[in-house]
Amino acid sequence: MIEPVLDVSDLRVWYSGPSGPVRAVDGVSFTLRPGEVLGLVGESGCGKSTLGRGLMGLVPRGAAVDGTIQFDGRSLLTLPRRERDRLRGAGMGLIFQEPMTRLDPLMRISAHFDEALKTHEKNLSKHERRDRALEALRALGIPPTRFRNYPHEFSGGMRQRIMIALALALRPKFIVADEPTTALDVLVEAQILRILRDIRERFAPAILLITHNLGIVAEACDRVAVMYAGRIVEQGPVREVFASPQHPYTKALLESTISLSTQRLHSIPGAPPDLVEPPQGCRFHPRCPQAMQVCLDAPPSFEPHRTECWLLDSSLPSSSRAPLVREEVSVADEA
Repeated sequence: MIEPVLDVSDLRVWYSGPSGPVRAVDGVSFTLRPGEVLGLVGESGCGKSTLGRGLMGLVPRGAAVDGTIQFDGRSLLTLPRRERDRLRGAGMGLIFQEPMTRLDPLMRISAHFDEALKTHEKNLSKHERRDRALEALRALGIPPTRFRNYPHEFSGGMRQRIMIALALALRPKFIVADEPTTALDVLVEAQILRILRDIRERFAPAILLITHNLGIVAEACDRVAVMYAGRIVEQGPVREVFASPQHPYTKALLESTISLSTQRLHSIPGAPPDLVEPPQGCRFHPRCPQAMQVCLDAPPSFEPHRTECWLLDSSLPSSSRAPLVREEVSVADEA
């Protein structure tokens, strides 16, 4: 079996907040192999982007990160900062969701590439850096005649291609693509997805694709990880999870997706929990239509299932399977 490029175990990321630490990522584990694409999905605020930035070492000051991140045989969290910074770019690439905020408007595209390559590939000559940049741009369908243009001279879709080309020029083994099709129209979105498939076939990097769009996951990913309130509650092959979702949250997400066959709109009642004080037990139980008393008492175990849910624990006694009794709030009480 091919060894993983990335092996993440029990990763946690906390932010300092006025009311206490915000547990943005709380005990996440997964692996990624060369050429594999893992889609990370969930509602806004569930910790997807924080997870991606935690892997890259780009969390803000004051944030705490612990757990284990093994990248290409090295433990990232124990590496000296300078060595980890060198890996970011040369070994690990990041595609941001808003390219116009990441490209310096006063720098030509050629200068962006030259700066990145000069920083991470010190043995390359100026001529070799130019050739590497042009090769990456050509792979993304951008002609060499545009090499010395400024960012504002490109459309949104072309700027996103440039961001992808910047990541590719350094030939990383692992790429975090954070909402790479956000704010793009459906035609450009389809182009970006085709490009990601081409990248996979030509360069075989492992890719973590962060998105809220389940259609993109179905189109571009091998596996999917569903994130809720800082935890991965279900993961597995895309076809398997989409055809037979096991976690109530995954089922609710899929039911909320609009398609040509949609006859009735569905939504998930309630709101995601406060990550300063998440619910005891299963974090989804306040919104779960299948919640049991045990869901309130203890967090479910991920093993031996790929789904973090008490419903799948066949050893659970019937006494623990009683439906969760919820407090009814009357209009008078609310007043």
